[in-house]
Amino acid sequence: MNGFHLKNNRWYSDGVALSQIAKKAGTPCYVYSLPAFEAKYMEVDQAYRSVPHLVAYSIKTNDNLSVIHALGKLGSGTDVVSGGELFKARKAGIPGNKIIFAGVAKTDAEIAYALKENIRYFNVESIPEISAINSVAKKMGKTAPIAIRFNPNIDALTHHFISTGKKENKFGIFLGDLDEVMHTVRKSTSVHWTGVHAHIGSQMTQTGSLAKSARVVEQIVLKLRQEGFPIYDVNLGGGYGIDYNGEKPPKASQYASVVMPVIKRLKAGLILELGRFISGNSGVLLTRVVFVKKSGKKTFYIVDAGMGDLIRPALYEAYHRISRAEGPQKPVQTADVVGPICESTDFFAKNRRLPEAKRGDLMVIFSAGAYGSVMGSTYNSRPLSPEVVTRGSRFAVARRRQTREDLVRLEKFVL
Repeated sequence: MNGFHLKNNRWYSDGVALSQIAKKAGTPCYVYSLPAFEAKYMEVDQAYRSVPHLVAYSIKTNDNLSVIHALGKLGSGTDVVSGGELFKARKAGIPGNKIIFAGVAKTDAEIAYALKENIRYFNVESIPEISAINSVAKKMGKTAPIAIRFNPNIDALTHHFISTGKKENKFGIFLGDLDEVMHTVRKSTSVHWTGVHAHIGSQMTQTGSLAKSARVVEQIVLKLRQEGFPIYDVNLGGGYGIDYNGEKPPKASQYASVVMPVIKRLKAGLILELGRFISGNSGVLLTRVVFVKKSGKKTFYIVDAGMGDLIRPALYEAYHRISRAEGPQKPVQTADVVGPICESTDFFAKNRRLPEAKRGDLMVIFSAGAYGSVMGSTYNSRPLSPEVVTRGSRFAVARRRQTREDLVRLEKFVL
């Protein structure tokens, strides 16, 4: 795991024992290795170094300000999908000209905010959105830069809940509507069409689908240039897979090998919107065993983290490696790892061979740096967990644990 290593049966984040972090921050608790985030960003940046490019880190995967700021210092931009994410990106020091605004339901207020922040461009997801952006920009006396996302109807060969490039998905514009898109842009006097975008899904573990998508985008760009549109940016999204359970996904250089020929033929700039590839294995979730429950032939490790902390297993039946933070690592016990929330879907593992654990033992849930804390909720009125970052032998709380008072801070008695 990036940034996380086992030494003398004790798990560390960089040079800090996870047990030491849990002692100070409590559990549940997220831990992020900043050097791990930086190393994965640099892997991508170096893979595409021979062409003009921008790695726009997808902060929907992990929007911790310390993480965004650390990547920004290396030259990263951000991919945002809401006004709130745009605010966090700017708060973390990302310049507007390195911010890409995606998402299928941008409000007029969000469009206006993005224009005020002078973002690089909007990823447009529908024809009505072109008109909406044009209208807001016209009222503001601005010209809005846009890239248009097309749906190439390509299967990313991933979980169907995180596939985004097939015709039944809500994302992007149907290729058959290209003529209508061109007509709409031509009559929209306050937009400037600079790029073409395609993103077909997340957690891709092979390069074939990406290669197909790149070739489709190439044909779109060539046609648009023939029609007089000065398309000079190609945005191929993200979706590069990571190792959750022994998968062997390609390295950044292998993904690049199927993309670079297209970019070089087009003499275009390249935008990448990677998130999970950078963040996924750069973070873990710490949780403590509250009870070990025997029920017939079943054993349950009941822990203090729940689906409000990490919803991926409940949402996708996603697999996350789990082990003890200290002590024997050998799997000897078949158990379910479940949380405290009043839902049967509140689990992290079912019928999993795990190290033997007892009440009070600290457990590590790996590959939790992406779509973990950022998807957290306060269901059952359980406060959001803290986030800790490490670098070398140092660690610090980057987001404190919510208090019970925080849970009611926005409320008041009415009527």
